[in-house]
Amino acid sequence: MNFKKLITLLFLQFIAVSLFAQSSDTGNWLVYFGNQAFKGKWNLHSEIQYRSYNFIGDTQQLLFRTGLGYNFSEKNNNLLLGYGFINTHNYIANSDEKTDFDEHRIFQQFITRQSFGRVFTQHRYRTEQRFYNDNVRLRFRYFLSINIPVTQKTMAPQAVYLSMSHELFINSKANVFDRNRLYGGLGYVINKNLRVEIGYMSQILENSKRGQMQILLFNNIPFQKN
Repeated sequence: MNFKKLITLLFLQFIAVSLFAQSSDTGNWLVYFGNQAFKGKWNLHSEIQYRSYNFIGDTQQLLFRTGLGYNFSEKNNNLLLGYGFINTHNYIANSDEKTDFDEHRIFQQFITRQSFGRVFTQHRYRTEQRFYNDNVRLRFRYFLSINIPVTQKTMAPQAVYLSMSHELFINSKANVFDRNRLYGGLGYVINKNLRVEIGYMSQILENSKRGQMQILLFNNIPFQKN
């Protein structure tokens, strides 16, 4: 599959996502992940997410994260310290009006990656200290992602791949179970530093469940050449 055909396929999926999301209570997330290497084993993480109650326009959340990481082995076993700012818009019960609040997070995470034939896995272990509404809360997160190239044997340029992930959130206090996320999508490797995905996520909370379409861009262009 060449690049033009892939872009056409993603565009058709994009239109389908738009029609589906606008006719249901399914929300949509537009997500950017940046991971820029510099000075050998160091990397800078950046992340922007726009989350909407519909396809776009009815803002649910704006999220910004950044962090400084270090690889203990070549492009792997990464330890990172980061900060996040989150602005959330919640609907008032039985109303069309919203209330919003800001949250500040400090987080620590460890990422390790493995491959088994055509199966590429990533494990992420994260702790978060969450500051909002005059409270400080601690949360633990475990994230597992799996990428399987379809048109090539590896995640090489021009590869189309299947993407799946699962993330579990655990609170340190009452209501220990926070949420669970299951995701499946289709991705395309533009080049060794850029790839895009489109997919669907089911987010399960203690007393509710919600679907989210997702469009993601991953940027690993380094700050300096090796």
